[in-house]
Amino acid sequence: MKISDYEKMIFAGKRKTAVAKLKLKKGKGVIYYNHLPQNELGLFHRLALSEPIRIYKQELGDIEYDFFIKTRGGGKEAQIQAARLVIAKALVETSGSEVLKKAYTKYDRNMIVPDFRRKETRKPGDSKARAKRQKSFR
Repeated sequence: MKISDYEKMIFAGKRKTAVAKLKLKKGKGVIYYNHLPQNELGLFHRLALSEPIRIYKQELGDIEYDFFIKTRGGGKEAQIQAARLVIAKALVETSGSEVLKKAYTKYDRNMIVPDFRRKETRKPGDSKARAKRQKSFR
C-alpha cells in the first residue's frame, strides 16, 4: 500500500496501556509528537523516535513523509516506545521492503513486534496475583 493511494495514512501502535496514532503525509521526514516538533523533546526521547528513521535512511535512502504522532494513556516512556513502534510499522508497510523489516528486527525486535505482556489478574481469595495463602502447621 503506497501513500500515493491516499492523501494520508493512519497507523496505530501500543506499549503497555499507551496508544500512539500516526498520520503519515507527504513531506521531508519531519516528526511532530503531540503537536511539538521532535527537536523540542528531551534528548533520549528524540533519539528513540529517530531510530527507525535512521535505519530506514541507511537501508533505503531518504524519506518523503512527515509523521504526526498523538499519544494517550500509560506513562511518558511507554508513549515514546509506542510512537517508536508505530513509526517503524508505518515505514515497513509503506515501503513493503523485506530488507527494512529484517534490519529493524536485527536492531531491536520491539520496533516491529509489540510487547504483549500485561499485568496478571488477581485471583479470588488471595491477596495478590501470585501470592498464596500461608498455612501454619502448629
